[in-house]
Amino acid sequence: MAVSVRRLLAAMVAVAAAAASRATAESEPGWNVAAPDLLYAEGTAAYVRGDWPGVVLNMERALRSRAALRALRLRCRTRCATELPWAPDLDLGPASSLNHDPGAAALHDLRFFGALLRRAACLRRCLGPPSAHLLSEELDLEFNKRSPYNYLQVAYFKINKLEKAVAAAHTFFVGNPEHMEMRQNLDYYQTMSGVKEEDFKDLEAKPHMHEFRLGVRLYSEEKPLEAVPHLEAALQEYFVADEECRALCEGPYDYDGYNYLDYSADLFQAITDHYVQVLSCKQNCVTELASHPSREKPFEDFLPSHYNYLQFAYYNIGNYTQAIECAKTYLLFFPNDEVMSQNLAYYTAVLGEEEASSISPRENAQEYRHRSLLEKELLFFAYDIFGIPFVDPDSWTPEEVIPKRLQEKQKSERETAVRISQEIGNLMKEIETLVEEKTKESLDVSRLTREGGPLLYEGINLTMNSKVLNGSQRVVMDGVISDDECQELQRLTNAAATSGDGYRGQTSPHTPNEKFYGVTVLKALKLGQEGKVPLQSAHMYYNSHRLRGRTVATLSMWITAF
Repeated sequence: MAVSVRRLLAAMVAVAAAAASRATAESEPGWNVAAPDLLYAEGTAAYVRGDWPGVVLNMERALRSRAALRALRLRCRTRCATELPWAPDLDLGPASSLNHDPGAAALHDLRFFGALLRRAACLRRCLGPPSAHLLSEELDLEFNKRSPYNYLQVAYFKINKLEKAVAAAHTFFVGNPEHMEMRQNLDYYQTMSGVKEEDFKDLEAKPHMHEFRLGVRLYSEEKPLEAVPHLEAALQEYFVADEECRALCEGPYDYDGYNYLDYSADLFQAITDHYVQVLSCKQNCVTELASHPSREKPFEDFLPSHYNYLQFAYYNIGNYTQAIECAKTYLLFFPNDEVMSQNLAYYTAVLGEEEASSISPRENAQEYRHRSLLEKELLFFAYDIFGIPFVDPDSWTPEEVIPKRLQEKQKSERETAVRISQEIGNLMKEIETLVEEKTKESLDVSRLTREGGPLLYEGINLTMNSKVLNGSQRVVMDGVISDDECQELQRLTNAAATSGDGYRGQTSPHTPNEKFYGVTVLKALKLGQEGKVPLQSAHMYYNSHRLRGRTVATLSMWITAF
């Protein structure tokens, strides 16, 4: 055993030393692209100056730099995962011996961390200096909102590059369909001579979504023969996009707000926290890939729906072999679907029982489902034991994957959600009535109120009043919610808040230098019902909102000033 340990340690040290020596010498060659955040800043500065060629140069380079950085991370993570999989390369005996041999258990730990070190060294060597380019959350949001194209469409128009201006405007509008100014710009472009229909193209279109939407449109137009190639291409592109999305999840640990200031975890808890976050991100790829800017919600059951469309399209063109394959694949996700089971029975009768029985569901779908269920089991376990929230993005997850305690909890949350929705509906009606009454009265509120009333709840302290805060009807209270509830609200904000006040999208109430995020109670509850945030977080937000309202109400006494 001692010889095995020495041999293993020697091998690990040799590999780590060799990797470290090559870390700076073997990074990706030819990288001379500036950081995307610097290029974006230069582009916006050029826009302010009216330097339109400068806007085009820097914004185009910013987009290319971000895309190149993304491609580099994908390439490196994929290559290192392929070259260095999580598999032991030394035979240290059967795992059953670990129960009685502490030395063997230590060796297995070393094998695990040895593989981890080698993977990390591979990534460091591959990524090199560009890996230091990390976009801030605010700037990443600007790219996701397609803001560079807003600047570009103006600059292209100013330098008479009309075709590019139209494409940039259309690309921005697809990602921001409520942007009325851009809608007007597009209407204007349509009236201009020389502008063609094909100029209105989405430069950020995702291949899998483009093929899917085109295939569904042809399917709806009863053109199954034309729809099939696009739906098959959509499936192929989906699995490529899924692997890319999953690889990009393997980034730095994302702390909730300022939690890093008091974050304290031992080795295995820290590994657990990060790995669970990565797994949750990978599961969320389901939602990301099913989303399109033109839709308020993602497509439901996006991947299984491909097989649903395909089975019927193949039936319509008389290809019963493929119809059976797609029907069986769909039933992998929804085994109790009666309509699909009836379709499969019909296809089987037409083709013949013997031939139909030899047709299996598609292998890549089987692998996808198996991997997804294993990840869900780990995430539900972490939710049950460590309290790390996980919102399952799929409706096809078998109930047995979810721990019984969580099943009961989720049932209770669903019932609570129904009740809260009814209360919210009544509350919204009351608010609308009050707003109408206040509008009609047109009274000066400052003449009708004065501070006074007692605090209604124990444990809540008034720390600042209007006099201290230098303004009327202002108050600061402490103890309204607990520290744990505060952290829960921070997690909800990270998951659901949008830039601005949460109501009208105003990014700042006073000056452009202020940045904040907001989420309404109604939005949080709706997201909870849709499964996009934990229902318990939305419910807690609702309750704390009501508590705050009651407490504030006790501080004011309404009097008649006539």
